[in-house]
Amino acid sequence: MAMNHATQDYLLPCGRDVEQIWDRLGEVDAGRADAHELDCPHCRATRESLRVLRGLTRELADDDAEPSADLASRIMSAVRAEVRRRDLVPLVTPEPGEVQVSDQAVAAVLRFAADTVEGVRARHCRVRRSTEDELAVDVELSLAIAPDFDGDSLDVVRERVTAAAGARIGIRLARLDLVVEDIYDE
Repeated sequence: MAMNHATQDYLLPCGRDVEQIWDRLGEVDAGRADAHELDCPHCRATRESLRVLRGLTRELADDDAEPSADLASRIMSAVRAEVRRRDLVPLVTPEPGEVQVSDQAVAAVLRFAADTVEGVRARHCRVRRSTEDELAVDVELSLAIAPDFDGDSLDVVRERVTAAAGARIGIRLARLDLVVEDIYDE
């Protein structure tokens, strides 16, 4: 199999390339999956993460709000971030079987929720399975705040992140640590 050097680092443990999963997403969704795509847990988890990404991208594209002045630099920071799949977070489902989502997808949704609070910019988000409850996660979310940030707004960040975890992803937060690590200029 000839590999493009640009995507060679994005191989799944099964040997499939993330770009290949993305290219075939429409085919799989249309019911034209091959046997490997149906059975491979790595491909399934990656497809679910890519579907979340596709949905969030559509949501952002449909948003008519004016972008902030530093949007390009924030996008480039996200692009430069490591995008390889790490740990999978289990989701509670009423159906038989197991559903998992990548910790990166969870982190993206939680950062987006924090960014909706005035004067807050989410930075790093670390998601780990809780050691006390295997169906919950521990989250550490680093933030940059505006110089005139009202400290009481951290409660709003906590509420929105917790709500997004439950409503958008279907997970419960066992712990949410908010770390203010920087002040940004507008």
